[in-house]
Amino acid sequence: MTTLSHLSAVASLIADQTRVAMLVALMDGRAHPAGDLAQAAGVTPQTASAHLGKLLDGGLVLVEARGRHRYYRISGNRVATAIEHLAALGPIENTHGVSVSRDRRQLRFCRRCYDHMAGQLGVLVTDEMQRRGYLVPGSDDQFVVSDDGHGWFACFGIDVGAIKPTRRGLARQCLDWTERRHHLAGPLGVRFLAVLCENGWMQRSGTSRAIVVTPLGWSGLESSLGITTGML
Repeated sequence: MTTLSHLSAVASLIADQTRVAMLVALMDGRAHPAGDLAQAAGVTPQTASAHLGKLLDGGLVLVEARGRHRYYRISGNRVATAIEHLAALGPIENTHGVSVSRDRRQLRFCRRCYDHMAGQLGVLVTDEMQRRGYLVPGSDDQFVVSDDGHGWFACFGIDVGAIKPTRRGLARQCLDWTERRHHLAGPLGVRFLAVLCENGWMQRSGTSRAIVVTPLGWSGLESSLGITTGML
């Protein structure tokens, strides 16, 4: 398959709203059964199965069989990144005078972009890292971790030098689809969010991509980056 034909095939797959709804539901990085994805897309299980088959054939999702059940997940970071970037191309929602649901507010505030932190807080954390010189914008949508940055991450028990970069780098600039600015992605972003959760600063939602900041987390964000609730 040529590059043009492959691009056309992928574009056709994500042009359908049902399939897009399923892909967005899978952006929490977890594996989901077809029934949950059918509910997220508002279709019958039979319809969901047909759409998931197309996504599977197109390489956008993977499936795992566990007993009688089949669980689907995004096939990798490249697919998740593409979905996030495509979402960022859309118009900014005008919510003036419109009641925004609590779930949507939580997702915009802080969420998982596949496996790293995104949303208003994710962007603010990345901005503060740059302002303090821990991260420096580099070429090819990368962040360079400064010497001070290596020391700062070490305070969290993160040895930046020991993290294996992927083909796309160690610390990547990911365009946030709600904030239209960059947050920290790549293996370093993944490890950073994991450590914040392990340390009890943040908690992943069990039902969505939302991330909840604990009282301990707010205290830690203020002491380490000067971030307070009044800044959001």
